[in-house]
Amino acid sequence: MKSEVKFRDRLKYAVDNTFSKGSGALIMWLGILSLVIISLVALASSLLRVTPEGEAPLGFVEAFWRSLMRTLDAGTMGGDAGWGYRIAMFVVTIGGVFVISTLIGILTSAVEGKLDDLRKGRSRLLEENHTVILGWTEQIYTIIPEIVEANSNQKSSCVAIMSDHDKVEMEESLQGRIGKTGTTHIVCRSGSPMDITDLSIVSINTSRSIIVLSPEDSEDPDSEVIKIILAITNHPDRREEPYHIIAEIRNPRNSEIAKIVGKDELEIIQTGEIVARIIAQTCRQSGLSVVYTELMDFGGDEIYIKHFPELVGKSYGEILPLFNKNCVMGIITPGNPAQLNPPMDTIFTENDQLVVIAEDDDKIFVDGKSALQPELIKSLKSDSSKPEKTLLMGWNWKAPSIIRELDNYVPKGSAITVVATADGVQEKLDDLSKELKNQKLTFLEGDITDRKNLESLNLGSFSHIILLCYSDDLAVQKADARTMITLLHLRDIAEKTDQDFSIVSEMLDIRNRNLAEVSQADDFIVSDKLISLMMAQVSENKSLNSVFQDIFDTDGSEIYLKPISEYVEIGKPVNFYTVLESARKKNETAIGFRLMADARNSSLSYGIHLNPDKTEKTIYAANDKIVVLAND
Repeated sequence: MKSEVKFRDRLKYAVDNTFSKGSGALIMWLGILSLVIISLVALASSLLRVTPEGEAPLGFVEAFWRSLMRTLDAGTMGGDAGWGYRIAMFVVTIGGVFVISTLIGILTSAVEGKLDDLRKGRSRLLEENHTVILGWTEQIYTIIPEIVEANSNQKSSCVAIMSDHDKVEMEESLQGRIGKTGTTHIVCRSGSPMDITDLSIVSINTSRSIIVLSPEDSEDPDSEVIKIILAITNHPDRREEPYHIIAEIRNPRNSEIAKIVGKDELEIIQTGEIVARIIAQTCRQSGLSVVYTELMDFGGDEIYIKHFPELVGKSYGEILPLFNKNCVMGIITPGNPAQLNPPMDTIFTENDQLVVIAEDDDKIFVDGKSALQPELIKSLKSDSSKPEKTLLMGWNWKAPSIIRELDNYVPKGSAITVVATADGVQEKLDDLSKELKNQKLTFLEGDITDRKNLESLNLGSFSHIILLCYSDDLAVQKADARTMITLLHLRDIAEKTDQDFSIVSEMLDIRNRNLAEVSQADDFIVSDKLISLMMAQVSENKSLNSVFQDIFDTDGSEIYLKPISEYVEIGKPVNFYTVLESARKKNETAIGFRLMADARNSSLSYGIHLNPDKTEKTIYAANDKIVVLAND
């Protein structure tokens, strides 16, 4: 049996539906109610000839206008005369007081609600040719200043950030850590990068590039990155032209599936492999991380790719000295991987482009003024076949990759000792030792901040010392603090025992590097910064990823710091044309040098001089280095 629905219930239901539709519906109904009240009073006044004393009868329009004025301003009726007219105006004024006050309250709530929505960062971005960053990690504070520097010559540019963090917190953090951003404005939005609907908020369809950051606190960060790439490439409203996506993948095994998902739209930055190679290379040649940083940041000189029709038909070796203030690194053919330091007889064709180092893309000139000093050229080669002993202290997820990479560089018969306190290290090293070809692996469990433990290691017997942060288990600042304590102990031991051993330390926060320099480590690897610099570069120029991959590929030419005494006479003024020619005769490409007298001076880039003016003469000391691209 159906229950009877009363009119009162229907009215209550209709009112509830109206309120549920939000402030817009309420404002509409209150406006209609106001017009009804004013119209009824105006109609009654005109029909019943209710007029102020001493005035002629009012028409409907005039009565309507006077009623409206009293609705908006209750004080207007104070001067009315005639009780009939007063009563009519009193009715419309009372109606106005309730309706208009309610309307004002609703409008105020609507404005406050809109402001709350804006603070939540859910409004859609209307920008074009902007950079989108998906995710929030410490890398943000390196990537954004680099993009700002790259866009400094533009009138206006935009970087849009979307993560599940609070919009206001993100903005305040950026303001405190980065400060002013010149002509680039930063926009933050809150949302999930894996949500297809949320991606529309940052207008990915009109973006120039999309950077996907690897989440810091995830148990499986690569899976989340791949999900984000899927959300971008399979967006139902995606644009026709390809996206330019840059994503970091930690585990090399996940790179293939990421490439399947992203296809040609994706440029992968293999974090684990790159950082491992940088640390493995730098522990054997101090200063290499500074070279990488100089090449990857947008301040000073950086890498450019440019076509030179006038050089078609010349060999690579002939091209090297044709630039006075630009160092050539290699050749790249569109659609093919970059060839850094190719064979000197490689012919430059009409489809090829040169990879060069320059201060800016408009400062690349074929203006070589070759002035060789052949009498100062030397051709020596040091013996690098002696077995090496390496000490690795500390532990994090990058350690196994570092050990594998180091095995590619050290001679047979070398050894590596790992000292750490972390769960599961012994089991991981047992499996890893079976893969090594050139090193014998030994594990010692111990606290790397314990002075007695450090003194028992016979530190002077090691060729290289690598110090890693406990980033898997500790927060950034705690991990860096522990590293600094170990560094201070190591340097104090070196001074008191009159030993000299090379130390390369990993730091997580670039701000701690300056604090740690008191320990006088030979080099600091700020891995997140190097990866961030690379991502910023690739976001501006897609072709650069091929160049970086070749630099870090163990099978191609890599950057080495070799003794300058093997190339030119020391103690005599020599120009860089001569250094370049000496390296060319060894099938190597010289791109700079390092003065060891400034190796600990941060204001002089730790002695690193990349892309020097080739006409300027320098007097080198016996321990100075030449920076070259070489196969070994």
